[in-house]
Amino acid sequence: MAYEKVWAKDERLNKNEINKLTKDGLSIFDDIPKYAKNGFESIPKDQYMYFKYAGLTVQQPQDKGLFMMRVKVPSGVMTNEQAVTLADVGRIYARNVLDITTRQAIQYHWVPLEKLPEIFGRLKQAGLTTSEAEGDAPRNIMGNPLAGIDPDELFDTRPVVDEVFHFFQDNPDFSNLPRKFKISINANIHNAGHAEINDLAFTPATKVIDGEEVKGFHVKVGGGLAAKPYLAEQLDIFVRPEQTKDVAAAVTAIYRDYGYRKSRARARLKYLVADWGIEKFQEKVLELTGPLLTAGHDETSGWNGGYFYGAHLQKQLGYSYVGVSVPVGRMKASDFYEFARLAKVYGTGELRTVNSQNLIIPYIPTEKTGELLENDLFRKFPIHPTFFTGYAMACTGNEFCNLALTNTKDRMREIAAYLDQEVDIDVPVRINMVGCTNSCGQRHIADIGIQGLKLRTKDKQLVDAYEIFVGGTLLNSGHFNERLKGRIADFILPEVLKYFLLYFKENKRKGETFFAFKSRVGTDVLQEVLDDILKNRVESVG
Repeated sequence: MAYEKVWAKDERLNKNEINKLTKDGLSIFDDIPKYAKNGFESIPKDQYMYFKYAGLTVQQPQDKGLFMMRVKVPSGVMTNEQAVTLADVGRIYARNVLDITTRQAIQYHWVPLEKLPEIFGRLKQAGLTTSEAEGDAPRNIMGNPLAGIDPDELFDTRPVVDEVFHFFQDNPDFSNLPRKFKISINANIHNAGHAEINDLAFTPATKVIDGEEVKGFHVKVGGGLAAKPYLAEQLDIFVRPEQTKDVAAAVTAIYRDYGYRKSRARARLKYLVADWGIEKFQEKVLELTGPLLTAGHDETSGWNGGYFYGAHLQKQLGYSYVGVSVPVGRMKASDFYEFARLAKVYGTGELRTVNSQNLIIPYIPTEKTGELLENDLFRKFPIHPTFFTGYAMACTGNEFCNLALTNTKDRMREIAAYLDQEVDIDVPVRINMVGCTNSCGQRHIADIGIQGLKLRTKDKQLVDAYEIFVGGTLLNSGHFNERLKGRIADFILPEVLKYFLLYFKENKRKGETFFAFKSRVGTDVLQEVLDDILKNRVESVG
């Protein structure tokens, strides 16, 4: 039975919501073949928003008929057939380039409208989809990229992810949400699923029931980044794995029916949770699910940042996985194909994408890892990367994104390589760069976040510039980084960061991380350091 759109008579609905009342986003799949046949000019501009439901964004400049396209890879796990298909799509239709996203999806650029029906056919044959990879619907489910092979997981979450994914996928009951909806399902004890920045997150937990320890989940709701970030709050419930789908459906239904649809800038679940309070939200959840057990013991221990570099033993005796660095998540599709080939030659053919924009090859016989790593591909994509390039992340940037103000992918990669040459340090420093306030590159949780903007120089020229934020983490339920005053022109940014990080190097304790250092010395001290650099160490622009 179809649900009732209880918000339909609200006179304060924004334009997108009014349009969605008359046409469901998933209907775009019926329109695309017609548009592909008649050409880009045949698409009314008010229909652009619907393409997001097909995982598509009109790529800037918006008059070329090209699209940015995302493909869902739930929890980052893909078969060899899927990996080869993803490589083929990039090679044939997207100028031999693909990106690994911060939600473990695969993203392409330069995708031509007229080829979309053909691409969808290829993807469907491999069991892949772009549907709802964007749009006001549940996005790619993020989780543990080592699910099923992880010595540090409470249990294998692959069956749970699969059940939840198929429940929501193309489900018309949940295809009209107020905004995007991000789910994380993870049982890795090191918070590989980045629970605190998701709308809905299932985290590893245990509870003693009738004298027996039962493994399951705790639940967090209302996390999200962008201009006004929130850390997710925990509900006082314990969820058995077989209850996960029902709890996910309840939380999503509450968001669908009670979430805000007046302003898209204030529509995410985080605002509803903040306004209601966690107690009221939990009451609503239990009204839909029925009674649930109260929370048990949180099994989370620290945070690994989503990094799994190196060769490590799996829980399966005699097998190892190899974690590979993909600088800022971008590679040639032909290189991705080569990873798929190697995965089949040395393992089962599987590949795993990671939310740190990196890659994992699982199921390598341990005695074969050395032979695998002799391949030249690992010179370009090392398993033990340098401490800046290996820990840098970036959003798409203004090369393709309509919202970004500055370049990010290429710039972050260049800056990280420069820092690797100029600053010799004993710990990784996580630097995330974003081109706008939406923070697709998750700058809020980085050691150093870099956010793009525009700046007028003394001679009135408009140039790319950036602000710096320090001290982000998801350790101990999370802490967002804090802005340092000062707008830094693009051409001096590498030098500013060099001197800033040299101060860190010269004043840190042995083995001390940047987050620990910032917590010890304080933001005010780092502000003084930046002020001194901008005043005395580099050329100023105004």
